Amino acid sequence: MSKSPKGRSGQSPKRKPAAKPANRPAPVNSAKETGIVKWFNVKKGFGFITRDAGDDIFVHYRNIEGNGRRAIAEGDRVQFVVIDGDKGLQADEVETI
Repeated sequence: MSKSPKGRSGQSPKRKPAAKPANRPAPVNSAKETGIVKWFNVKKGFGFITRDAGDDIFVHYRNIEGNGRRAIAEGDRVQFVVIDGDKGLQADEVETI
C-alpha cells in the first residue's frame, strides 16, 4: 500500500505557485519594421525574417500576435518590433500585413 506524502498537519503538501512569466524586453527601437519570412518551422516554433534593412532576425512563435495557432509562412510579409532577447536581437509583436 502506497502512502501519499503528508505534511506535519496531516494534509497533503501545497504545491509551489507557478513562476510568473518574465517581462518582455523593451524594444530596441519603438518604430515598427517590416520584412519577409525567410523560413518558419511550425514543429520547432521558430524561424527567421529577412528585414527590409537586409539582415535576418530570429522569430519565436511566442512573439507572433494572434489567437490559436501562431505561425507564419515562408514569403509572408510581416511587421514587427525588434527586441534584445536572451540570445540577441529578435522580432516581437509579429503580425502579417
